[in-house]
Amino acid sequence: MGKEIEKRTGYETRVSVLGHIQRGGSPTAFDRVLGTRFGVKAVELVKEKKFGQMVSLSGNKIISVPLEKATGTLKTVDPEYYEIARVFFG
Repeated sequence: MGKEIEKRTGYETRVSVLGHIQRGGSPTAFDRVLGTRFGVKAVELVKEKKFGQMVSLSGNKIISVPLEKATGTLKTVDPEYYEIARVFFG
């Protein structure tokens, strides 16, 4: 797919597997489908000229969110979740 985009646009293109980047480890079927759904929605946004938007998972739906809304407020992790995750830090 990257080669096709590069051929059509003339821009150097690299392909990344979204599930590997976002979640780490081996991707599950859910990761693969989620990455595809994100990609489809992102292409729809470009096609509709809805720039300044990002795709997001809300419940089980893929939605678009204005970048200002997504980045405008500091979002923190509950310290309790951090303590639970420390098990995986090694």
